[in-house]
Amino acid sequence: MHLTVQRADPAGNITLFVLDPVPKEKWVRTASRLMALPGSDVEQVGFVCPPLPGGTGRRLEMAGGEFCGNAARAFGMLLAHEMGDLPQVRVEVSGCRQPVTVNVDWSAGTAQAQMPLPQSVEQTQVDGHPGTLVHLGGIVHLVVENILPSLEFFQRAEPVLKRITGPEAYGVIFLDPSGNTLTPLVKVPSAGTLMWEGSCGSGSLAAAIAQSRDLPGGVFLRDYVQPAGVIQASVTRSGGMAVSASIGGPVTLDSPVVVEL
Repeated sequence: MHLTVQRADPAGNITLFVLDPVPKEKWVRTASRLMALPGSDVEQVGFVCPPLPGGTGRRLEMAGGEFCGNAARAFGMLLAHEMGDLPQVRVEVSGCRQPVTVNVDWSAGTAQAQMPLPQSVEQTQVDGHPGTLVHLGGIVHLVVENILPSLEFFQRAEPVLKRITGPEAYGVIFLDPSGNTLTPLVKVPSAGTLMWEGSCGSGSLAAAIAQSRDLPGGVFLRDYVQPAGVIQASVTRSGGMAVSASIGGPVTLDSPVVVEL
């Protein structure tokens, strides 16, 4: 089996786009095999598909049907390049009800994606440690501060995350506010993956939502330093409510190649 694929690096969250058609029932298996190829540094796989009825262009479906902000902005850069290095495109992505607007700065090599607003935000606790649960539709994150990143804490937090029905993925965002450092651990149950990600776009937004929760109005802007890159998250609030949000940062695209499975 031969597949045309394209590797993207959005702030270290290495994503592989499958450009050839693959039946949906084979997405998880195909993604697992691609990630297991010798020398692979891929953290996630997305499949480029025809748009939904009424849509235009092409649609990105992540292997587990989850929403990924980093994949969305990398996919936006890919489509913008194919259409003549456009500065802005709108893309359809899994886990998000509306198309995502992606702005590309070609001179800086960055892409910014407008992000879905949270469906809910609530304070909770895990073993006495406070956290903020941010539900973004296709993914939910628990943001905790000053907790040493560990699989053990993730496992203790998992029941809290799993009680939110609907999202295809969930994660714990370990945030150190003193240095604006962020370590994401994300699980996609349907894809069978649990990954310490190089960076996480939706996790960056969740951190910004959590940290700006007491801001009555204005713009909250933060650069989050993550294991493999930096993502800038922005939240605009009015009357205490988040009214717009975005993430941005560097993206690089490799040339398409053909791989054999």
